[in-house]
Amino acid sequence: MEELKLLNRRNFLKTAGNLSAIAAFSTLPFASFADSKKVKLTILHTNDVHSRIEPFPLDGGRYQGLGGVARRSTLINTIRSEESHVLLLDAGDMFQGTPYFNMFGGKLELDLMTKLGYDAGTFGNHEFDNGLNGLVKYLDHAKFPFLTANYDFKGTVLEGKTQEFTIFKKAGVKIGVFGLGVDIEGLVDPNNFKGMKYLDPISVSNRVVKELKEKHKCDLIICLSHLGYQYESDKVSDLVLAAETSDIDLIIGGHTHTFLKEPTFITNLKGTKTAVNQVGFAGINLGRIDIIFEPSTGKKNILAASYEINNSLEDAQLV
Repeated sequence: MEELKLLNRRNFLKTAGNLSAIAAFSTLPFASFADSKKVKLTILHTNDVHSRIEPFPLDGGRYQGLGGVARRSTLINTIRSEESHVLLLDAGDMFQGTPYFNMFGGKLELDLMTKLGYDAGTFGNHEFDNGLNGLVKYLDHAKFPFLTANYDFKGTVLEGKTQEFTIFKKAGVKIGVFGLGVDIEGLVDPNNFKGMKYLDPISVSNRVVKELKEKHKCDLIICLSHLGYQYESDKVSDLVLAAETSDIDLIIGGHTHTFLKEPTFITNLKGTKTAVNQVGFAGINLGRIDIIFEPSTGKKNILAASYEINNSLEDAQLV
């Protein structure tokens, strides 16, 4: 990895947040942008929100008063008003955890994510708690794509309802985003995913990333992963995925409810760095990754922040 480059913290954001993790990605051929100015892409992300629509109750618990969709909306709208090129992504387990899921079966969560303007998401294991039929029942309420490259739904009600990847274009920069899910064997009732096939995430990633890189000429590649951050066993995690693949710039993770103060940088198969980030659970935090492209040199610098969703954010109507 190239020499780390610090970015000015004061100019990053005026709203509350803990700034951290500055690093440079590997060089890419930005020949088509050689005469242009720097481009900043702002990636906002959540994981394992678990139907936490309202803040945690003020009951003396560890997370009392934190979270809440309306507060998250306030922060997201503030950032969008300040930045030109924003993506909002989720790494799975939107469902299960409060009575809202029991009452509405996931419809409310997807409606609210659509109102917040999510650009893409991937499946966590709890998306299957009501089975494939329960999931497909409300999937069209999500006006954003669900990305999953290693779940094969052929022959099921979900066939054709998901995508392996999608590509965004921001200020001339092509961003490829794909999704990976955890092996749900042992996590979900077998009847709830009958007919679905689980594919090896590493081999699938290498295939998909090659297509994004070589065929679609993506300048940045992001993986939405619900594999989990790290395990003591040899189970595939985000850290293992980063080390055993190449050309993934950023892994946005979930499943293990890991609160990272800053991204972890892993040396990949090409000897460059892949960033791995995760922001806990229940919508307590909103993650932010700013990537600054330097077209003249091909460098990609990043600055990361984790914003606590607390009562300093005035509740607002979702628009």
